[in-house]
Amino acid sequence: MNSKTITREQLCGMFDHTCLKPFADHQMLEELCRQAKDGRFAMVAINSAPVSFCSKLLKGTGVHVGAAISFPLGQTTIETKVFETQKAIEDGADEIDYVINIGELKNGNYSYIKKEMESIVKVCRDGNVLCKVIFENCYLTREEIKKTAEIAKEAGPDFIKTSTGFGTSGADASDVRLMKETVGDHVKVKAAGGIRSWEVCRQMIDAGAERIGTSSSLEILKEFDMERASADN
Repeated sequence: MNSKTITREQLCGMFDHTCLKPFADHQMLEELCRQAKDGRFAMVAINSAPVSFCSKLLKGTGVHVGAAISFPLGQTTIETKVFETQKAIEDGADEIDYVINIGELKNGNYSYIKKEMESIVKVCRDGNVLCKVIFENCYLTREEIKKTAEIAKEAGPDFIKTSTGFGTSGADASDVRLMKETVGDHVKVKAAGGIRSWEVCRQMIDAGAERIGTSSSLEILKEFDMERASADN
């Protein structure tokens, strides 16, 4: 995808419209789902507890419900992540975004990361839902990012993802590029964290991102529309 030629419809179809606030109530979630439905976004990204609530609101709309698993720290066991994933799917999740065990990755325990990834991917495959693996790149070296992407290339999730948005920094175009170069066409890349403008969003798309996680979808679209209107005049 190229940011210069992307259509508005294509851009909308890349948005994982996000509300992961700990105080998100029914009113906030209803508004999130309404915006996603009206904008024909790809997905609403929410915590796992309100999946059933949002699934009912979005039934038949084509907008997916995405559950964040072991969010935002990733510091739960494989068994716990598997259970949370299964429960989210039972509640109506169409997509799963789970956080890797960052501590085990920093320990150099790549066999653990692979086992964890394969376990979550299997549950998602069995449930016929998409699987995204959150790296949280702000805590990783470029070698760790590359190694984890190589594991993903073998384990086969649908996406690898840059960030939770709760770390010390968010998406970085150079990280997106490294991730995409490593996995090639085997796995897609999702950029998330700190993407609040069309300019930043554009950088992620041009670096190879095929999904954009953001709570600023409407603001980005407004800037996109203004740029295109200006170009037409």
